[in-house]
Amino acid sequence: MEKYTISSDGRKIHYKESGNGNTTLIFIHGWLGNTEWWADQQQYFASRYHIVLTDLAGHGKSDSSRKEWTSARYADDIKAVADAVHSQEIILVGHSMSGAYVLEASLQIPAVKAIILIDTLKNLDESFTEQQAEEVLSQYRKDFKYTVENFLPQFLFAEGTPPAVKERVQREFLQNDPELAINALWPLYKTDFKTIAKQIQVPVIAINSDASPTHLENNRKYLKNYDYVTIEGVGHYPMLEKPEEFNRILDQVIKRLD
Repeated sequence: MEKYTISSDGRKIHYKESGNGNTTLIFIHGWLGNTEWWADQQQYFASRYHIVLTDLAGHGKSDSSRKEWTSARYADDIKAVADAVHSQEIILVGHSMSGAYVLEASLQIPAVKAIILIDTLKNLDESFTEQQAEEVLSQYRKDFKYTVENFLPQFLFAEGTPPAVKERVQREFLQNDPELAINALWPLYKTDFKTIAKQIQVPVIAINSDASPTHLENNRKYLKNYDYVTIEGVGHYPMLEKPEEFNRILDQVIKRLD
């Protein structure tokens, strides 16, 4: 069912609700994503879990008129949805940029019992200086279309990424207003997520692509209970690139957390 709730700054946040079960899985997409990125997971898990797919503000069918783009606002979008679904037991699933925001949101949602990160926060010791962040964002400002088509693929896709997934991601990226897209990304570069990670008390398990390394010991300096599993031969979008294998791995991870 398509639903909306209101964030603390008055924005309409879209989410989809389906399935049954005592445990609620709340899936949150990455930059310029939407609820449709989780369609295969919704279908696979709905018979056993309460499934909630969320559009962050500025994405999908959620309100794009936010004036102040911050990590705290994104975390509040997630909290608003969690509050709306009234679950006693929640697992947050955050992909890409939303990995950071599910960590922050979990601190405000007592029902969260675990966090699953999807190809994100692979090395918490790695952070951008303001100058480095500005260099990245200036490329988008200069020529958004060119950057999406020619610069991003080297970071997002692997040799085995299906052409249809590449085309879909690029097409969906380019449907966004460039200025809004840049504003929506900026909070990721200006928040100290190490400080947030140190406050996390629940288990955190990542499902990471083998396209770049995961630094286990670095992450365990900040996250008390952190582990990861690898999905091979995919880029940054394992749930789109190998949905059946991804679902099996995610299923195993959830069972570890039960």
